[in-house]
This record gives sequence, structure tokens and C-alpha cells, in this order.
Amino acid sequence: MKRVVSIALAGAMLALTAACGGTGGDSASNEVQVWLTTPDKSKLLSQEESVKQTSSEEAQDGDIVLDETTKYQQMDGFGASMTDSSAYLIASKLNEQQRETLMKELFDHEQGIGISYMRIPLGASDFARTLYSYDEMPEGQTDPQLANFSIDHDKEFLIPTLKQALAVNPDLKLMGSPWSAPGWMKTSESMIGGSLKAEAYEPYANYFTKLIKAFQAEGVPFDAVTPQNEPHYVPDNYPGMRMEPYEQAAWIKDNLGPAFEKGGIKTKIVVWDHNWDEPYYPMTVLNDPDANRYIDGSAFHGYAGEVGSQSQVHDAHPDKNIYFTEVSGGAWATDFGGNLQWDMHNLIIGATRNWAKVVLKWNLALDENYGPTIGGCQNCMGFVTINQQSGDVTFNSDYYSIGHASKFVRSGAYRIESGPSDETGIEQVAFQNPNGSLVLVAMNRAGEERELRVRHGSKSFSYKLPAGAAATFVLPASEKKD
Repeated sequence: MKRVVSIALAGAMLALTAACGGTGGDSASNEVQVWLTTPDKSKLLSQEESVKQTSSEEAQDGDIVLDETTKYQQMDGFGASMTDSSAYLIASKLNEQQRETLMKELFDHEQGIGISYMRIPLGASDFARTLYSYDEMPEGQTDPQLANFSIDHDKEFLIPTLKQALAVNPDLKLMGSPWSAPGWMKTSESMIGGSLKAEAYEPYANYFTKLIKAFQAEGVPFDAVTPQNEPHYVPDNYPGMRMEPYEQAAWIKDNLGPAFEKGGIKTKIVVWDHNWDEPYYPMTVLNDPDANRYIDGSAFHGYAGEVGSQSQVHDAHPDKNIYFTEVSGGAWATDFGGNLQWDMHNLIIGATRNWAKVVLKWNLALDENYGPTIGGCQNCMGFVTINQQSGDVTFNSDYYSIGHASKFVRSGAYRIESGPSDETGIEQVAFQNPNGSLVLVAMNRAGEERELRVRHGSKSFSYKLPAGAAATFVLPASEKKD
């Protein structure tokens, strides 16, 4: 299999071990590991020469000051969606060795980018090979007792691929999101169009409990689910389902939440799962106290609106978590540097500075024809492109932009205070890993090289960041921790 774009990771395991809290001496404690991606692709998540920390004088204007005593949200992770199409390509178009190599490049922290969170469509999305749910019935028939329920479709490619990912990264967490209820539960009598019938509220809640338990029995647990993908968009050529905020609140408080309680299910319920431009929707659901008690947080997509809406919802309900769950790259945006800058500004830095504990893009893998797809987007791109004819794997811009965080920010890390982020110059965000190491992700949006200066405690370092470049800096754990 030809590696069309590859990531240079020679010696990475040793370097990363030292950077992330190894037990080296004074020299190691003064070294900051640096990983760089440039807009011309001459550096692609490339490990650069380490920089030395020196004794710090008083802060200068413009310094980035890392302060782990001020902590914000705890991170679950970064990643993408394992759609039916992605799983099919990975499981059936690569041989065992090729697949093992790719899975390490996706999910292993040392040999790859360490993806730590993924979203899974529950049944068919637009990126599937067929239109399917876990309980489809012949036209005119219903199954309120769910006697016909089965996840056999996903046992062919999706579940084995998820199990392989979990074997590579045991910390990997999964979120399930349905594009539609089974057709017989809906006003359209189809997975396409319509909304959930009132008489289907209880069967649909039981459907969720059955699928969560069925996946769990296969060794694939769900950390969270959303009631409905994009409830305010109902496509005409692939699965979708309209669900208003009062309907979502009613279903959660009267059916889904109680069904989870009765079934002993600890999987989190996350509402909305749609664009930034309608923050009133999750706030409306969360404002219902009977629904609120079952809800972990809200999820957002990036196709409309601004990332600051996440903070609007957080500020209204600061006890609830924020997730960013979807936006796609595609053939409409082929400039690598522009894509890198958008992802850094809006997702890695923007979404996390606006309280996201999870940051995900769309498809993990698609083929050379932007599929397989049963409708919807015809030119979306995944983290990787797998050529069905040749077996070539191409790594796209998403892989590197998300990798600047996923490879270094471990599950359980906290976002920490790092001062203001300059939207016309050096944008940045910082985290502290569970082992005490610090991670700073920075992006130079200026049109020229800029020097960033970083202070942490009594030490500081500086680095000249090329125009349009992204960098990740990993500082070893302090000798004295809280």
C-alpha cells in the first residue's frame, strides 16, 4: 500500500515519553518538545529540535503565561466519526497488515495521532452503503415490542473495526448518534423525512437501551448518545428526523431518561447535536428541570453560526458539558494552509476555549470518490482517503490539524489558563495532562513569522513560528506539583 502522505515520527516514542513526564534529570526538565506543521506541507506534524527553558524574569507584554492552578473543563478527547462507509473501507479494502498500520497511525499516541473520541452513527447516515436501522419492518407493519431488533448489519464491518481501535487505544470513548428512528416509528413511515410519532416515544427509548446493551455485549461501550443528529435539518435523500426542543425535552424526561434508569444504563445523554447558530435549542431543553436532570450537556456542529455560541450555552448552564461533534472538510476547500488555519481557529483553539471537552470532525475515512454515500454530501473528505482500486492511503489536512491536539492531550487532561488568544497573531490554548505535563497548541495567523514567548512558573522559552504554521509544545511535568 502506497503511503501517499506520511507522518514523520522517527524516534517519536522516546521523545514523547520524555516530554510527557519521563523521569529524566535536570536537562530533560528544561526541554520543551516541539511539533510543527507548515502551510506548505514541508513540515507535517514533524518533531523539531527541542527548545530550552531558562530562568524567567518578570513577564513581558504579549507573553503566554501558563497557569495550571486555574483549570477549566476536563477533556475527553479529539477525533472523528467512524461511519458505516469508513468502517467498510478500513475493514474490507485493506489487508490485515495495511489495516493494522493505519489503525496505529490513527489511534496510537506514539506511532500516530492517538484519536481518543469518536462518534458513531446509529444506523444509516448519508455515509453508509445501504439505508438501515436496527429494527426495520415491511411497509405497513410495526414492532413496538422490538422483537425484530438486530445489530447484525454492524457486526460485519463497524463493530470489528471499533474493537480494533479500542485495542490500539483503550482510552478511546464513543458517542452514538442516530440520523433517524426506524421508519415505522415516524410520521413519514420512512427513515427519510418526518418526525417521531407520539406512540413511538416509549418504543424508541427502549430501542436506545437495547442498542446500547447490544453494542456493550460486543465489547463496544458508548460513553454518550445524542437523541437526534441535526434535529432542525430534514434531508430529502438520506435519513433525517425533525425534533423540536419541546419534543426532545419531553422524550428525554418521560421516556429516554427513565428507560436508562430502569435499565441501569450510565451512558450520558447529550442534546442538540446541530449547528452553532441556534443556541436557544439546547438552552430550551436544558431549561426544563425534569429533562435537565438526565442531561450531561450539549453538542454542536460547525456548518453555521459562530463558536462563541458554545459559551453562551455554557454560561446559561455552567454545570453541563459542551461537545463539538461535527464539521467536514471537502473538495470545496483544497488549500492545506487555509484548512489548517480554519481548524485551529475554530476547533482546536476556538471550540476548546469555548468549553468543548470533545472536538470531532466528520468521516474518519472515505474513498477516492468521496464515498460510499447514499445521499447528502457528494464531495466531503475524511481524515484519510482510501483508494478502493489501488489501496493507496492519503492523509488529509484534518489528520494533522486534529493530530496537533489528539496526539498530546490525553483523556482526563484539563484546559488551563494561558492568557488571551490573539486572533490576528498567535492564537493558543493550553492543557495539563493527568501526569502533570503541559501541552500548548499555537497557531500563527499573521502573514509573517512571529516569535511567541511562553512563561511557566520561574521558567520561560521562546520560539519563532512561521507564518500560517501550527505548533504543539509539550512541557514536562513540574518537579513540584499541586
